[in-house]
Amino acid sequence: MRVVIALGGNALLKRDEPMTVENQRRNVETAVKAILPLAEAHELIITHGNGPQVGLLALQSMAYEPEQAQPLDLLDAQSEGMIGYLIARELTSMLPRDRHCVTLLTQIEIDADDPAFAKPTKPIGPLYDEDEARRLAQRRGWQIAPDSTGWRRVVASPKPQRIVEIEAIELLAAEGVIVICAGGGGIPIVAGQDGRLTGVEAVIDKDFASALLARALEADALLMLTDVDGVYRDWGEPGARLIRRISPTALNAYAFAPGTMGPKVEAACAFVTQTGGTAGIGALADAAGILRDQAGTLITADAEDVVLG
Repeated sequence: MRVVIALGGNALLKRDEPMTVENQRRNVETAVKAILPLAEAHELIITHGNGPQVGLLALQSMAYEPEQAQPLDLLDAQSEGMIGYLIARELTSMLPRDRHCVTLLTQIEIDADDPAFAKPTKPIGPLYDEDEARRLAQRRGWQIAPDSTGWRRVVASPKPQRIVEIEAIELLAAEGVIVICAGGGGIPIVAGQDGRLTGVEAVIDKDFASALLARALEADALLMLTDVDGVYRDWGEPGARLIRRISPTALNAYAFAPGTMGPKVEAACAFVTQTGGTAGIGALADAAGILRDQAGTLITADAEDVVLG
């Protein structure tokens, strides 16, 4: 079975956790141990988030003179290489010597006229309290929005249209290589009329990029692993209940927060609707169980009724 696994940024760096190298290394080791049974049994392609990491790189870049600050496409590439290296290092250490793993920097084309540029929604960087966030926004020209227990910087998150390296990814996957690619949603680029590729100041949503990747590779399953155990009906309310199994049509009837679960649900439903495959959303620790329909939320075209946990 060909499986695309999307590791959420918050699965690799817990909320409110300091962004130290050791914390990230330890979390990546935990993540790799959770998906190792899938890597041993299936043809695996791995993507990952980069929200906390790319935000930190942006802060570090701002320590220089304004004209020396690096644009987001370069920071996306840096975070993709950094996180991909950590995942590949841990996987290579745990897999048999004849099983190969590679990290591939991935350019993803977007539409320069995407309406997302007029309304940034993608949170990056650390959490701040509201007063500090507003001070930073005024001083640095940021846009900010509430996120979880605090506030974060938000940037444009255009929809991915085409994966430039898709043929290379397919070649590697077909040879049994575990490919780590499209990390952080990939490196956003636009193609000019002359075919020249140009980087864009944005961060593509990892979930939409993962669904595009899974469709292009004709994957059998798409797993979105995060820090919650699945999709809940009435999340945050006293009567909230875990949705265990559901069809895309039924799931799309519910409303979910645009900055958190919303993109995952939309991307998962689109993948299932367009391919007939299976999508799962749930906790990193439950990765193998989600694929076996024993944990998390499973979205399938033939699910006739909503099954609640």
